[in-house]
Amino acid sequence: MIKSVIWGAAALVLATSPAWAELKIGVVNVPRLLQESPQAKEMQARWRAEFGPRQRALQTEQQQLKQREDKYQRDGATMSDDQRMNEEKHLRDAERDLQIKQSEFQDDVTARRNEDLTKLQRTLSEEIAKFAKAQSYDLVLTDVAYSTNTVDITPAILTRLQQAGASGTGAAPKAPRSNSGQ
Repeated sequence: MIKSVIWGAAALVLATSPAWAELKIGVVNVPRLLQESPQAKEMQARWRAEFGPRQRALQTEQQQLKQREDKYQRDGATMSDDQRMNEEKHLRDAERDLQIKQSEFQDDVTARRNEDLTKLQRTLSEEIAKFAKAQSYDLVLTDVAYSTNTVDITPAILTRLQQAGASGTGAAPKAPRSNSGQ
């Protein structure tokens, strides 16, 4: 964060200097790319396909356990001591097993998301760098508190990512030149 602020301050100083009037600066909203890019949407769809059935099975198991607990609450007074003890043991064991399954599920989801997000962030960084080089940007910033639309190249990066997702190539049309002095 501090590094971004320093870069931002440096960019402002350079941008306002007459010697740097032609410095080409772009700003990218990475969280927007992580949310709107076709690669991110495809990743989320893969997560739903991979983890959805398991999540539904856990929810079903949780509902069945709740129903059994409710039944025990209703019928517990009419059960024998042995029946009550057996049912309580079964409920404790089932609850513990469910918690273990839910914890394992959450660990699996977290591991997959971290792995996939790391890959996606690498892809986004590569696409931003390719775009910046192709468009002759001198400086591209991310994690900026404020910028105007004249230096925001996020839509152009999104277009490039959409084309890369559709055709498998990284080619994108040239974006209009954004100067920091405009």
